[in-house]
Amino acid sequence: MISNLMSTEPWYEAGLRFGCTHCGNCCKSHGEYAYIYLMEPEVEAIAEHLGLEVEVFRERHTEVDEGWTVIRTSRSASTSSSRACPFLAEDNRCGIYPVRPVQCRTWPFWDENLRRKTTWEGPVRDTCPGIGEGRLYTADEIETIARGNEEWYADQD
Repeated sequence: MISNLMSTEPWYEAGLRFGCTHCGNCCKSHGEYAYIYLMEPEVEAIAEHLGLEVEVFRERHTEVDEGWTVIRTSRSASTSSSRACPFLAEDNRCGIYPVRPVQCRTWPFWDENLRRKTTWEGPVRDTCPGIGEGRLYTADEIETIARGNEEWYADQD
C-alpha cells in the first residue's frame, strides 16, 4: 500500500504557534531574507501614509532589483554590518505598520518557510523568537496566509 506511505497532509497539520515579540529581526537582512518587495498599490499606500508623492517616495526609499521594486535598506543602528528596513524604529516597531507590505503582513507564513520542517525549526526559528510561541494557527489558517502572499505577488505581476 504505497499510497499510505505518501502523506498528503503538510508537516504542520497540527498547526504552528507564532506570536510576534516585536524584536524587529524580521525587518533586518538575513541572507535570503534581504529584500522587502513592493507592488504598485503598496508603493502608493506607503507614499500616501508618509505624505509623499509616489515619485518622491520611489527616489528616497526604493530601488529596482531584477525587475522588482524593493525598499532600499539602510545600515541597522544595532550593528554596522546588518541592513534593516528604513521604517524600523529604534523601539523595533514598524513606522509604516498600517500600510506595511503584504510580505511583512504574512511573515513567517511564507511558502518557502513552510516547505520543510527543518527550515521552520532552523533558520526561521533562529531569526524569529516568536516561532513556537503565542497563538496556535491551524493548518488551514497557515495555508490561507501563505497562499494569499503568493497570490498577491502573482496577481500584481
